[in-house]
Amino acid sequence: MISFSEIETTAKRATRSVGFSWGISEEVGKNIRLLEMFGLPGVKNINQYFKVYNAENFEDISVFSKSNISKKNYCPIMLGVNFFDQSSDISDFNQLEIENLAFPLLLIPFVSRTSEIVGKRIFLKMDNKEFLFNFNQSIYSNYLSGDIIKKSDKISLQFLENKNSFSEQEWSELYKISENTFVEESEELKQKTAGAGLIDND
Repeated sequence: MISFSEIETTAKRATRSVGFSWGISEEVGKNIRLLEMFGLPGVKNINQYFKVYNAENFEDISVFSKSNISKKNYCPIMLGVNFFDQSSDISDFNQLEIENLAFPLLLIPFVSRTSEIVGKRIFLKMDNKEFLFNFNQSIYSNYLSGDIIKKSDKISLQFLENKNSFSEQEWSELYKISENTFVEESEELKQKTAGAGLIDND
């Protein structure tokens, strides 16, 4: 089995070879490693994308709005880099849409890393596929196939507000149980604390 480290290095070098800068190539290397760690087909998708990258005129995006539409297909790498760089501003939208994105799985790790940066879970719907990003720690999804996805007609992203999954009463009940581990301070305990009861013979 090829190691994640080797996957990252090879993906980085391949990205540089097709014309991206070393800085962007570094990010793509990390992303493909992340996809493979999460069990998503990163190598398959980046390999296929690079086969058509120089033959097609993919669209870049510099500034995001709530609705982002292109007649041509967006480049998932440049869109992802700008999404990540503008993450703090984009999260203020709460929700945004992207239409016509080539090889959309390559956007997934950018969104996952953004979830960690902004400190919010992100829900992404890619046509009929759904992804929930949890602070770059895990990805929940109904996408279980290892197939190459060449295009997504519509992607919607929603930044979710942080809230507890339990009620105040449930928290109070659990906290009350935890109080059984608390030890009340006694005179004997005070005597045993650092510096207490020592005799100075000097």
